[in-house]
Amino acid sequence: MTLVHVPGGPLLLPADQVTDLLRRLATCWLDSVGAGGSGLEPETVEALADSLSEVADRIDTECIALMPFGGGRGR
Repeated sequence: MTLVHVPGGPLLLPADQVTDLLRRLATCWLDSVGAGGSGLEPETVEALADSLSEVADRIDTECIALMPFGGGRGR
């Protein structure tokens, strides 16, 4: 992951890398259920994976909403 240091501020992560990480983690959890190695009920893991995917979707939506419009017009 690429860390961005803001002088005098926190370390930041690019949103696309965060959402990719969340989605890969959800996929790994689902794969572990399929392999029988999670020790959790499949419904629980599916609910957790869905929650991670929803967070990733919300982050993507918020980032898209912050993007400037094309055509040279400012907001």
